[in-house]
Amino acid sequence: MSSIINLSINLDKIDKSKIVAGKKGKYLNLTVGGNRDGEDQYGNTHYVFQSQSKEEREAKSEKNYLGNGKEFVFDSQPAAATSSNDEDDLPF
Repeated sequence: MSSIINLSINLDKIDKSKIVAGKKGKYLNLTVGGNRDGEDQYGNTHYVFQSQSKEEREAKSEKNYLGNGKEFVFDSQPAAATSSNDEDDLPF
């Protein structure tokens, strides 16, 4: 099975001091987690927040939540082929 997660992020909530310059552009590290209680009232199954440094995690700093999203799971297996029958009723 495969899945995708569509997220919606509130750009106004981004802590811009955490945007880092890289060789190919500017980056914002994000973390996606699954809702412990399953779907919320809007069908969201995941949440997203700005990633924390090791020091922030150890200090149990408050997370900066940016939004949430829904997971869509789909079957990656091709449809089962019909089995061939050696004893078909074909005249040839």
